[in-house]
Amino acid sequence: MWATLTSVDPYVEPVGEDDVAQALDALRWRIDELDPELPPRIAYAGSRHLVLAAATRERLADLDYDFPGLARYMTERDLITLQLVWRESADTFQVRDPFPVGGIVEDPATGAAAAAFGAYLRELGKAGPGAVLTLHQGVDMGRPGLLRVELRDGDTRVRVSGAGVPVPAGD
Repeated sequence: MWATLTSVDPYVEPVGEDDVAQALDALRWRIDELDPELPPRIAYAGSRHLVLAAATRERLADLDYDFPGLARYMTERDLITLQLVWRESADTFQVRDPFPVGGIVEDPATGAAAAAFGAYLRELGKAGPGAVLTLHQGVDMGRPGLLRVELRDGDTRVRVSGAGVPVPAGD
């Protein structure tokens, strides 16, 4: 089953240095482990996500965070996930989405966060109209997923497509 989500009109807003420092503390990351070309921002495409770009694939792969601390941080700021990314190429990204506010360590595929990330890249001038982005999510947790993010000329909304996977009741 293949599905496409079309976002509401997205927006991107700055995030303060203190907020970033608190998020990094809960993640057990350092500021020098971030990609300076992709600065932290809050991105919205139906829900709020803090976007943090890792400078290396190894940093992204090593996810061991303070679950209750990050849940508190996110709840106080009305964040659904943190969109943790590593840029593999100009249009391909490895992605992880901690989701302690939902009661789980990580979401294996997050369409709303992918849409917000598309808006984030467009806002930064890293992806223009007609861009198609590939996001690999769930790889490091053993549930690899592929999300396709599409930015269309003349439309501020973002489209995210991916394969649906049935989840047994109780999971």
